[in-house]
Amino acid sequence: MDLTIENIENISQHISDYITYLEIERGLSKNTLLAYENDLVAFFNYLQTTQIDVELNEIKRRDFSNYTKFLARNEINPATITRKIASIKGFFKYLCFKRDIKTNPAMSIPSPKLPKRLPKVLTTNEIENILKEGLNEFENAVFELLYSAGIRVSELVDLEIKNVDFKQKIIKVFGKGSKERIIPINQKCIRILNIYLKKRELIALKFDSSQYFFLNSKGKKVSRQRIYSIIRKQGEKINKKISPHTIRHSFATHLLENGADLRVVQELLGHSSIVTTQLYTHISKKTLREVYFNINN
Repeated sequence: MDLTIENIENISQHISDYITYLEIERGLSKNTLLAYENDLVAFFNYLQTTQIDVELNEIKRRDFSNYTKFLARNEINPATITRKIASIKGFFKYLCFKRDIKTNPAMSIPSPKLPKRLPKVLTTNEIENILKEGLNEFENAVFELLYSAGIRVSELVDLEIKNVDFKQKIIKVFGKGSKERIIPINQKCIRILNIYLKKRELIALKFDSSQYFFLNSKGKKVSRQRIYSIIRKQGEKINKKISPHTIRHSFATHLLENGADLRVVQELLGHSSIVTTQLYTHISKKTLREVYFNINN
């Protein structure tokens, strides 16, 4: 997305500097950085349609309020609006810290209230029904690893073959902020991954590919879109709309239902806060309080 505003060089440079800061200081993924950049460009392009000139120090709180209303009128969902506002607030906080602007007009921008929705979770029977028929070696390995390890789709596509240790029965992934974590995988998952490896070796030899575990037919790293397509297709078997995140929710929920400690699930999911784990697994507030006080006593 390109800026269309008149003072393009000035604001474009500020945005570029901010994205670089987020990449270096916070270690955000390329997809997250692109989302931040697109959100900021869209905001400034909106301002250009309402103002003759756009100057950072002349932007007022009402401009953010008007932008939020503009997004709502265009039927942008509350979750997306919340993300866009968060991107803008972070940018102006950065500008204020760098003293590129005198005051932060975005400091008190309200975000839309999001309805609390429980995540979709598959039953163990639904998982078994998906796994038992109609999957090729690649699809089977993708679905099984997502469910057995509870990893994010970004972690799956970025998984390198050197970080899969069949002997130790573990995989190493790099989550948000490039944080490394080690996740155990069970014997069934290992068996299914080994079956896929035989097919992968043929592709790797043909295209001289060796880095990534999951390859497409051209020997390149499989795309996130391809993984989403696979999971969506499997959901059709059980008449449900599902995504890789649905599998992640199911992984955590089934662990907890079978007696896993909430702190263990937190570690496996790569959450920095136990509250985030509670949101993923819809544990009762009573249980969460008990775990929290056990940790902090």
